[in-house]
Amino acid sequence: MDEKGDDSRRKIRRIVFLALKATIKATIFYVIYFIVSGFLAPVSELIPGFQQMIEAFVMVYIVLMIISDLTSGTIYQHFFNAAKALFVMAYLILSLNGGLFGVTFENVSLLVDLRVFLVVAMLLSLLGLAKSVLQAINYMSEKAEPKLL
Repeated sequence: MDEKGDDSRRKIRRIVFLALKATIKATIFYVIYFIVSGFLAPVSELIPGFQQMIEAFVMVYIVLMIISDLTSGTIYQHFFNAAKALFVMAYLILSLNGGLFGVTFENVSLLVDLRVFLVVAMLLSLLGLAKSVLQAINYMSEKAEPKLL
């Protein structure tokens, strides 16, 4: 009975530690977003719906980050990290309309080509996706190896 109690205490401590770690990371990420949103306020006045796009991205990213931290030490952590990388890629493509961004203000039409930025962001996201896949492969190979005493 003492071993079961000690084992359950260890599991509870681990879960509390993971929840605390996830909460701290999410709080830091949100504080950074809050600071940066102050600098993006003039841009959000020119582009309708810009603030809502950024807020939706931050919310989904934080949720995926929290779930990934809570599943730390399992194979699911790597799945959620891959999902996070895929989400960033898809969101950038959808929100930037393939890299061409047009704004019309009174009689002036402005077309901004962000394809170079989009390519760099996609390559960085692909790097994160590859890292997640390789970490998942490494995790599974470590689990498959026999334990040496």
